[in-house]
Amino acid sequence: MFYLLFQSLDAHHHHMPVLNLLRYLTFRTGMSLATGYLVAVAMGSRFIRWMRSKQGKGQPIRTDGIARHVVEKKGTPTMGGFMILAGLVVGALLWADLRNVYVWVVLMVTAAYGGLGFLDDYEKVTKQSVAGVSGRMKLLVQFLTAALAVALIIYFGPKMPDAAVRTSIAFPVFKELLLNLGWFYIIFGMVFIAGFSNAVNLTDGLDGLAIVPVMIAAGAFGFIAYLVGNVKFADYLQVHPIPGAGELAILCGALMGAGMGFLWYNAPPAKIFMGDTGSLALGGALGTMAVVAKHEVVLVIVGGLFMVEMFSVIIQVGYFKRTGKRIFLMAPIHHHFEKLGWPETTIVIRFWIVSIILALIGMATLKLR
Repeated sequence: MFYLLFQSLDAHHHHMPVLNLLRYLTFRTGMSLATGYLVAVAMGSRFIRWMRSKQGKGQPIRTDGIARHVVEKKGTPTMGGFMILAGLVVGALLWADLRNVYVWVVLMVTAAYGGLGFLDDYEKVTKQSVAGVSGRMKLLVQFLTAALAVALIIYFGPKMPDAAVRTSIAFPVFKELLLNLGWFYIIFGMVFIAGFSNAVNLTDGLDGLAIVPVMIAAGAFGFIAYLVGNVKFADYLQVHPIPGAGELAILCGALMGAGMGFLWYNAPPAKIFMGDTGSLALGGALGTMAVVAKHEVVLVIVGGLFMVEMFSVIIQVGYFKRTGKRIFLMAPIHHHFEKLGWPETTIVIRFWIVSIILALIGMATLKLR
């Protein structure tokens, strides 16, 4: 909104020197980060009190899982993802270029996945069951939303120097390697976005465990989006330039700020959980931004922690159905370490460290060509 206001005034020769700052993507990204943080923090206490009054017993806790969770986390309200999404949306609407189709596509996926997560959380709270919305229904909504998003990116994105890049998978390190999937790229993008959304969802099991790696991934992809959206930087780094992708840095900034505001209340012991309202939406947002920036493989590296969490569940379920035995004491893998006796804070902080290392490796691929 502010960017469009600046351009409107500039077009009519109404010069206001202070508004010249809005020309700079870095300034608007910083302001979106501050906005996201302030919105989430301002909502915090009031939103938590309201959630407590509405949810009563709070998020249901698995009785077949970690025994102390039933005692320590029982009654904690959920749907805290609303705080993050509010900060993200307000930050994006105020500071991003609202004529950019990529901004709206990411917000669309975020809103749709957030709405799906809300329905899931609502089912769990009202019925006091960990079941929620059926897995098939969740996947159907996720796939349809993601397919629409990828189609919009392909057909309505800004003109690119090489049109084939739109439907191709780019690979880190190998600068010339492109795998053009043609129309099948919509299927790939659909599975990729929905898969990453569910990977983040599975990671959200301990206080502060999911939100910090999400913020780290958002920081890394804000940096990547800024670079690939700038032709000079993209040419220097020998990555494929994506006109308009730089505006995603503003969404990443807002996500980081809102995440910090949420973490203020989600730090151990958590006063509120993000729930599926937050985890499905944030994973979907990151997946969509990776598709826009043509750095899907890099997101798998940067978000490697989420991948490990997801595949620990897939491996556990598959192996158990085949042999009747378990590989891990409990899945997702963070619960395995709890069963081994690791304190919750130790697991969380060590997983944060792993996320930072993976983000650095992912960003390093920009230079390794």
